Amino acid sequence: MSTTNVKHALFAQFARVGKALSNANRLELLELLAQGERSVDALASVSGLSIANTSQHLQQLRQAGLVLSDKQGLKVFYRLSGDDVINLLDCLRAVAEQRVAEVNQLIATYLTVKDNLEPIASEELLQRVEDGLVTVIDVRPAEEYDAGHLAGAINIPLAELEQQFDKLEASQEIVAYCRGPHCVLAYDAVARLRDRGLLARRLDGGYPEWRVAGLPIEKSVGEPIDDALA
Repeated sequence: MSTTNVKHALFAQFARVGKALSNANRLELLELLAQGERSVDALASVSGLSIANTSQHLQQLRQAGLVLSDKQGLKVFYRLSGDDVINLLDCLRAVAEQRVAEVNQLIATYLTVKDNLEPIASEELLQRVEDGLVTVIDVRPAEEYDAGHLAGAINIPLAELEQQFDKLEASQEIVAYCRGPHCVLAYDAVARLRDRGLLARRLDGGYPEWRVAGLPIEKSVGEPIDDALA
């Protein structure tokens, strides 16, 4: 095979990854898997897709090497094939924010209006946690929190936030985080906290980015996330 043909063959394989990423539903499934392992049923439930459609998308992601699967009893569980997949998603997000005007328009219209303050960087948050200056809340569902969370964070799912305001120290800054930089859960949490007169900010990024950076995490359970989300 000539050098030109080898190059073309390599680009064809690179294109397989690009094709796997060229669907909004598959990107969302990757974000969900970045929180921890899940069964097909659980992924279908939380994404709002049918089980058959979810399975088809996962097969395409697996064929591109982005996810791995294991059968446990009658269920098939999926997980990301590596942290490099999270880095790939972050690169895709960064390029889109810089180069696609519609991305910034969506962010300004639906997210910035909820929180126009700069989010707190991971390293700054880590230092403030060590100094005892902040309360960190994880507003993801409990099953995702159990599978892995920022060390010292408390779990207050967004749906339960109003009922658990008494858990929060009014005189201390609160930092909320969720699944990633554009996860609306943290934006909504910060807006609700500020409406109650509390000092609140978002983390710049979410649990996957924090973990990939090698910052301290904890797990509540050792089992993969299953149909408890259903």
